[in-house]
Amino acid sequence: MAPPCLRPLLRCKSCAVLFLTPLLLLALPLLVPTPEAKCGYVIVLMAVYWCTEVIPLAITALLPAVLFPLLGILESKKVCMQYLKDTNMLFVGGLVVAVAVEHWNLHKRIALRVLLIVGVKPPLLMLGFMGTTAFLSMWISNTATTAMMVPIVQAVLDQMSSTEQDLTFTEQPIGQVNSVMELEEKNTMSLTSVQVIGNGHLPEEPKATGDREAKKRISKGMVLCVCYAASIGGTATLTGTGPNLVLKGQMNQLFPENGDILNFASWFGFAFPNMIMMLMLSWFWLQFSFMGFNFRKTWGCGMERTDRERATLNVLKAEHRKLGSISFAEFNVLMLFLLLILLWFSRDPGFIPGWATFLFNKDEEYVTDATVALLVALLLFVVPATKPNFFCYSRNSFDPEQNEEAAKEPFLPAPLLDWKVVQRKMPWNIVLLLGGGFALANGSDASGLSKWLGDQMTPLHAVPPWAIAVILSLVVAVFTECTSNVATATLFLPVFASLSQSIEVNPLYIMIPCTLSASFAFMLPVATPPNAIVFSYGHLRVSDMAKSGIVMNIIGVLCITLAINTWGRPMFNLDMFPSWANATAGK
Repeated sequence: MAPPCLRPLLRCKSCAVLFLTPLLLLALPLLVPTPEAKCGYVIVLMAVYWCTEVIPLAITALLPAVLFPLLGILESKKVCMQYLKDTNMLFVGGLVVAVAVEHWNLHKRIALRVLLIVGVKPPLLMLGFMGTTAFLSMWISNTATTAMMVPIVQAVLDQMSSTEQDLTFTEQPIGQVNSVMELEEKNTMSLTSVQVIGNGHLPEEPKATGDREAKKRISKGMVLCVCYAASIGGTATLTGTGPNLVLKGQMNQLFPENGDILNFASWFGFAFPNMIMMLMLSWFWLQFSFMGFNFRKTWGCGMERTDRERATLNVLKAEHRKLGSISFAEFNVLMLFLLLILLWFSRDPGFIPGWATFLFNKDEEYVTDATVALLVALLLFVVPATKPNFFCYSRNSFDPEQNEEAAKEPFLPAPLLDWKVVQRKMPWNIVLLLGGGFALANGSDASGLSKWLGDQMTPLHAVPPWAIAVILSLVVAVFTECTSNVATATLFLPVFASLSQSIEVNPLYIMIPCTLSASFAFMLPVATPPNAIVFSYGHLRVSDMAKSGIVMNIIGVLCITLAINTWGRPMFNLDMFPSWANATAGK
């Protein structure tokens, strides 16, 4: 408990951080009146506000639009242009498609179908939950995926528990000894006679306790696997999570001549194998932690399906039956979703020229991934949600009343999406967060702060690049436990870009591992929304998440290190310092 003299201060902690921080930091630009110091003042102030969340993260992201013009770092029109760049439009287009998938419950149909295929043995069920969650979080938000999957997990766990209780209740009357008689005879009977008369009742007490503990551990593992898989799955696509888009935007901002080296196809080719590898290792780790490695017991090799497993299967089948057959709207959303993926992959695959290169991008890069995302998003507001009735006058043509009612109906039915749904479900705060990051990067470059930071890091030239990447990845993985992953990437990536230039290492060699590490918030419930959702169901303690999360962070950093030093090298030409890294946007 805090001392009495400090309690009033703790109550007004938020006000103190909000008002005292800018006043205390004001000494920096006053004592060192240079553009670099002024920009540093803004960055440190935003870092404090982002870490403490005294005001909303998105509002903190708007500070550059106010402070950069006031401090003479950048003109207002140049700062404001950073808040709606090509990367922001890519994010908006991808999220509109994700909103459509979520709105028509297509993601739930996919999840239940996969779970019915993989089976209901505990390890396979965990793998099914993880694989489904990871796949869905590649395309829709990690939070929405977790919020959809955890109730399914909870329903399965509840059914397993109720089935176990029913079995215990029906088996209790057979051979059970009256507890009063047991107490009276305890001192007069031998251990052997107690075992015989009790028909196994007394020796089963520790076994029953052990079964309860085993069920608790399985419940913990099942809910933990969902939030972990959501964070891992989001790293596989460029639009899957915020830090990936921050990297894309920072690369275009700081290195405009990079030749679109980071696009949807190239990122997927690198990150998807890493995601699969990390998902499998995480599955092994969670299985070892919460289920053990008794393969005959957990996998059920050569054993019949138990009542608990049959009950689990019935729950999944019942949930799937509630959805009914696939509707016209779901089918249209699925087709547009597949069209989006096909256009993204074929726009510029890298190993062959894509359709955009042949048709539009011969001289300049007119068509980007954002163009494709916005095209499909536009179609969602045009394609109908129900079958159009093109023959409304052919039936009952001699009934004037019905013809009059049919004439009042619109020729095209309502579309798959309307703006009210998008406005309600779209996370606009992330758009502002991305814009704030791009404004910070632009201000750092224009003020000379990026160059100054690079000059200070020149002594790191003697350290092997792989060691720098590993150390910085661990630092970012720890830091992201305390603040937003988008804010973490926004703060660190411009610094890492300057570092890579100063030691003449390909910027992607350092920036990609650190971007992925920003999504590895596994240790605390408050670290990321999926963790908080899972924690709210009451199966976990903070210590459970912390112990599992430490190993998960290590697994993540090891997987990234392996990926960036194997197939990442030829994909992004990481062995050479590229010419596009010699000139930044401000030069």
